[in-house]
Amino acid sequence: MADLIIMRKWIQLVLGATAISFMAATVTAAEWSAKEARLMTRWAEDVSPRNAHREYPRPQLVRDDWQNLNGLWDYAITGKDAGRPAAWDGRILVPFPVESALSGVMRRVTETNRVWYRRTFSLPRKWKQHRLMLHFGAVDWEAVVYVNGKELGTHRGGYDGFSFDITDALRPSGEQEIVVAVFDPTNRGKQPLGKQSLNPNSIWYVPTSGIWQTVWIEPVAETHLKSFKVVTDIDQGTVTFDFNKAGANDASVAVTIRDGRRRVAQGSTAGSRLTLRVPKAKLWSTDTPFLYNVKLTVHANGRRVDEVDSYFGMRKIALGRDEYGIVRLFLNNKPLFQYGTLDQGFWPDGLYTAPTDEALRFDIEITKRLGFNMARKHVKVEPARWYYWCDKLGLLVWQDMPSGEAHIRSDEPDIQRTPESAAQFETELRRMIEGFQNHPSIVMWVPFNEGWGQFDTARIAAMVKRLDPTRLVNSVSGWADRGVGDVFDWHNYPGPAAPPREDKRAVVLGEFGGLGLPIKGHTWQDEQNWGYVNYADTDELTSAYLRLLEKLHPLTGERGLAAAVYTQTTDVEGEVNGLLTYDREVVKMDAKVIAEAARKLYSPPVMTRTSVIVPAADSAAAVWRFTTNAPAADWFTTGFSDAGWLQGRSGFGTTNTPGAIVGTTWNTPSIWMRREVNLTASQLRHLQLWLHHDDDVEVYANGKRIFRSNGFMRNYESVPLSPGSRGMFKPGRNVIAVHCRSQMGGQFVDVGLVEVKPVNGN
Repeated sequence: MADLIIMRKWIQLVLGATAISFMAATVTAAEWSAKEARLMTRWAEDVSPRNAHREYPRPQLVRDDWQNLNGLWDYAITGKDAGRPAAWDGRILVPFPVESALSGVMRRVTETNRVWYRRTFSLPRKWKQHRLMLHFGAVDWEAVVYVNGKELGTHRGGYDGFSFDITDALRPSGEQEIVVAVFDPTNRGKQPLGKQSLNPNSIWYVPTSGIWQTVWIEPVAETHLKSFKVVTDIDQGTVTFDFNKAGANDASVAVTIRDGRRRVAQGSTAGSRLTLRVPKAKLWSTDTPFLYNVKLTVHANGRRVDEVDSYFGMRKIALGRDEYGIVRLFLNNKPLFQYGTLDQGFWPDGLYTAPTDEALRFDIEITKRLGFNMARKHVKVEPARWYYWCDKLGLLVWQDMPSGEAHIRSDEPDIQRTPESAAQFETELRRMIEGFQNHPSIVMWVPFNEGWGQFDTARIAAMVKRLDPTRLVNSVSGWADRGVGDVFDWHNYPGPAAPPREDKRAVVLGEFGGLGLPIKGHTWQDEQNWGYVNYADTDELTSAYLRLLEKLHPLTGERGLAAAVYTQTTDVEGEVNGLLTYDREVVKMDAKVIAEAARKLYSPPVMTRTSVIVPAADSAAAVWRFTTNAPAADWFTTGFSDAGWLQGRSGFGTTNTPGAIVGTTWNTPSIWMRREVNLTASQLRHLQLWLHHDDDVEVYANGKRIFRSNGFMRNYESVPLSPGSRGMFKPGRNVIAVHCRSQMGGQFVDVGLVEVKPVNGN
């Protein structure tokens, strides 16, 4: 019932806003048509100037009366230092970025350009006694806003919403004019920009410039609610509101909380904070994402002057210790393994802007359908409606701060930013947290990804925790960990792997997987598509993914892995390592099978104890026979004589390979290795490989292949064996044979055997 009420409300708002917009400007089909990108989504057919993102854009601060300014605007692309253009280049569909097909422009802009926008609008007479607020969901990157020729101000920041009070710039009657001038240097500037690049290739994508989220106007009283912060406490059964009011300081705010039609709590205050008890609170979780409806009413001078609708979820995210004393991620005071996708948030036809609200919702629905309970929003901030759908559908979110500036390697110190660069980053970071902190789905802030723009890590992590002590802080996802924050995050491709357990931080796998498969007819480009490891067809890809999950679940036990993020939700341009194609038309694996496999990750971890049986170089180097020249076809059999091969100490490879412990240099395309080991019958029951390889590897036991993997690992990992593969070992003498092939970059191989036994088993 709560959802019904909220949806009815929004339907009324959408219809009302649409009607007002139609009064303000009529559009003919001849004025606009979408360009044809290399790839289009099915939702592109639903996009027109009359229906471009008509939904109320701010679901947690909803007002009845508003006017949507999405639609056709005049545009011009000029030199950076040019003034307002005398003539316009054409019409652009807002809110789609200039570079996108759905904008109808699809032109690149650089640091030498400025993009100009213009449109007119009319105001209803009933608004004349109100202040008029002009809102922008987001503009990338620097926006100068004019109304009727008057400059209202400049906003710098590509991901946060901003507003101007335009009342004093309005004409007494008739049409009003808005002009917006935008400068966006993309990756030739120092500002946060995520994966945008003027030279898109590999993991860098086509940029977004200009207006890319909804623009709207709404009337407010002199005294009104500018914003509010909500903090829930499930242990105390309370919810606290902090109000940011404009106008009269002594204005009161009344709050009414409802579960559907049933009133749960109410109260009011003339101050800035109000705490209410929520009896028998229904908790928000991934399985039951319950949302309470809220109405906030502002009174001044004895009358109601403002009223907004909102919602919140009662939930708690924290670190905690399980029954074995291992630090885990707890949701609502219970450990929950968080398994998510790396979600880039790019669209082939809209770039940063989804074609429709239905498209936004689809990404979250399919993520849950494939067995995930979380998404890591990767170096991008979405429109508020994306987080609303996560709130409503029950998807946890790790929110990255968009990156920018110089990059460092994992073994380098933090960069030194200029004061201007540091100030801009911190400003945009603070705005992101303050702008989205009311969404229950967001459970973790990630200020840095790998070494991208990483600076003053400890101070920034502390700043984030100070701004929002109710959520976890992942100070840096991957690479250059500084020992601060709530989690220790590794990246491992294809993986999986777990960082060493810690006493005060949870250990998580911030990225792994990246299994690639191009689907003909659904790729951004015909050639040079890539994944971290590529496969030939859906069956092969599904099998490889299932093997990853078979290795992942044991890591949640003794190793204490608390979360993992698979790369990635969809293909993006030349990257074909998505669960779905870039146009969202094809799920590349057997959806039912992989969803069932993912659900097993949420079962209680199996606690094990790992003991070395046959050492690899990380515990004690061993001597192998090896050759780098292609041997006879029976080289892996027990009867083959390797007497003419060289001898060397493990591991084999080059020192620049991540995680390598090199005993013997190997720098040719391939290496073949053999050694004999003795095993006892009792060691065979829980036998696993202990392996580190870069790139493709095959392992044989007594003449039969027991393991094969493409790609690489960044560290030593235990690899479970199937019963059939484990059965190839026998008591007494055994021959292990290994072939590794280097494809590119580093190269390394080392193999041992370990016993992985259940803690409470034999």
